[in-house]
Amino acid sequence: MKKLILIVSLLSLEIQADFTTLSTTEVQAKIKQGVAIIDVRRQDEYARYGIIPDAYKLTFFDKKNNYNTKQWLKDLSSIVKTKDTPFILVCAHANRTKIIGKLLGKKIGYKNVFELDGGINYGWIDKGLSTTKIFVDNKPWYKFW
Repeated sequence: MKKLILIVSLLSLEIQADFTTLSTTEVQAKIKQGVAIIDVRRQDEYARYGIIPDAYKLTFFDKKNNYNTKQWLKDLSSIVKTKDTPFILVCAHANRTKIIGKLLGKKIGYKNVFELDGGINYGWIDKGLSTTKIFVDNKPWYKFW
């Protein structure tokens, strides 16, 4: 029920959302300016596709779509120091970032929330850009056996 209320609330704010979708080129420019990338995917997704170099891993939804907004915001505040500080949200296909971005922009008051159009799969990897592969269970990403 909690998830349904969040989704309905966010959908009603869609027109008023205070966050911006950026193209791959725009994201690359923001990275050069030092804007933080916040990757909200799960550990298994990081392991499978890697992350944008120097991105912060800050999972929002778990495999069962559960979330802990209070803890996530606490973790975010260690990266994004003020509500005026710009940052870019990244997920797999830009579905989760839309939900999180609207929450942060309209409900919580962050002013400079961006997302990568198409997420890491369709806005980064398919553009031929590299990711940083990470270790899973102390094994390199290319050795899951």
